[in-house]
Amino acid sequence: MARLPILTHPHPVLRQKAAPVTAMTPELVKLIEDMAETMYTDDGVGLAAPQVGASIRLIVCDPVATEEQGKNLLVLFNPEIVKREGELEWEEGCLSVPGVKGWVARSEKVTVKALDQNLEPVTIEGDDLTAVCLQHEIDHLDGVLFFDRIGPLKRKFLLKDYDKKRREAAEKAAEKAAEKM
Repeated sequence: MARLPILTHPHPVLRQKAAPVTAMTPELVKLIEDMAETMYTDDGVGLAAPQVGASIRLIVCDPVATEEQGKNLLVLFNPEIVKREGELEWEEGCLSVPGVKGWVARSEKVTVKALDQNLEPVTIEGDDLTAVCLQHEIDHLDGVLFFDRIGPLKRKFLLKDYDKKRREAAEKAAEKAAEKM
């Protein structure tokens, strides 16, 4: 297993609608393992394939805190939300938009139909953090980022803060590179 580089906003792959998966391959098995490793290493609770540069409909989620990483790992191909109930607001962050968070209105409970890692049909019901994670990661498969789901004024401030943090990180990286010369 290997940690994969995570694409960050505004990378164009993050805005593309991902392609469905129709067959299991050894490359997909490795991608699943590497995505899980990346998610756990970066302290995420979910990761979508487009975030690591693979524009396919694959997500991994593990929103249940546990001492045994991977025990509750969900691997879903071609997930689709088929039922929504209730509403909640959740403060979300994203590995592809590091350093910022925003409050997002989501469904409190969702039912998702998908294919598991054996490409067998499954139905997953989730509430609270599991529901938020599923909605967030499925959004990635449709080219939607969490800040697209907040109001325009809050989005403006969030993106301004994100751009500032990106500039500061780039300046620090340039300084480190200059020191090595």
